[in-house]
Amino acid sequence: MLNFISDTRYLFFKYLKLTWRMPMWTFFGLIQPLLWLVIFGQLFKGLSQLPQFPEGDYVQFLAPGVIVMTVLFGASWSGVSLLRDLRHGVMEKMLVAPIVRSSIVLSRLLHNGFTVVIQVFLLIAVAAVIGAGFPKGQGVFWVWVVVLLLAVGFSAISNALAMFLKQEEPLVVMGNMLTLPLLFFSSALVPAAFMPKWMQIVSRANPVTYGVEAVRACYHGVFQQPFWIGLGFLTVFALISVIAAITTFQRVE
Repeated sequence: MLNFISDTRYLFFKYLKLTWRMPMWTFFGLIQPLLWLVIFGQLFKGLSQLPQFPEGDYVQFLAPGVIVMTVLFGASWSGVSLLRDLRHGVMEKMLVAPIVRSSIVLSRLLHNGFTVVIQVFLLIAVAAVIGAGFPKGQGVFWVWVVVLLLAVGFSAISNALAMFLKQEEPLVVMGNMLTLPLLFFSSALVPAAFMPKWMQIVSRANPVTYGVEAVRACYHGVFQQPFWIGLGFLTVFALISVIAAITTFQRVE
């Protein structure tokens, strides 16, 4: 157990140093979400005038969705770096080293989650300037918790698919096929009441929906039963995804 913790810690800081040497990649990941926030916020601002729309303007409604979108798109690409390590022989050297295998996976997932948390911190600041405001009370802390759970969960899925497919092209295709439907089958862009009934049913099994609603609750400062149910759902989702990724990685030869 001690070896597992020390190996995970060492590898996490190793990946963190690599990111620190190329900080622009972290900032580039913010460009698309900011464009969505500005363009979609202006394009669909008239929706906030409809009777069934929640209180506030559309930018305030959209900001939590864009935060979760940042996590979704960032995490869906994490498996690509794993494939590059496999292709260039980096992973082969790590597999023959005296390192606990599960720590190799977990350190990558935690690093990706930490990177996304930094991006979300910057995104919250920019969104506040645009007019979305800040999460209320302890909302900032819980936004980071929600973001970390989502990032670890979807990164684990991406890494598991990478180890299963062993090729970059099909992984990118599958990532695109998963991310957009997950985004549109959620309440990120429109309230659930605006969806057809069948889409509302599907969205209740979508982790993105629970993530968006949890972040939205943080902005309103409302931490009632739906928030804790969503947080529990995301915790289970992250645990199952991590276990699946570690199990898949254990079979790599």
